Amino acid sequence: MEEFFIRFFENLGLKLHGPMKFRFILQPLVALFFAIKAGLRDSKKGSAPFVPGLIKEKEQRRTLLKQSWTDVGKVFIFALIMDIVFQLIVLKTIYPAEAVLTAILLAFIPYFIFRGPANRIISYFNNKE
Repeated sequence: MEEFFIRFFENLGLKLHGPMKFRFILQPLVALFFAIKAGLRDSKKGSAPFVPGLIKEKEQRRTLLKQSWTDVGKVFIFALIMDIVFQLIVLKTIYPAEAVLTAILLAFIPYFIFRGPANRIISYFNNKE
């Protein structure tokens, strides 16, 4: 397991400076766009912010996760494919777990971080009116 993380971080350094490095900016920005869009949708419905909703509202958990996949699933798949292409070009091999971890880092993490705050900010400004 230690070997996996050492290789992952070494390869991540190559990914940041190698070909296709633009995706480390582009894919999180697309995920951010979908997070803001989902936050706006949540605010209009009066829903709880995303992460507290996942934790507290067990009956809504499945719906929230399904909605999240709908929002960023394409970004995740694109990030996964881009990482596999990168690995084939630069490393001449494929590390599937590393590709999945990179895709999660580029698609889901930004989405999960920003969906709740987007809901809160939009709700704050809507309540001021």
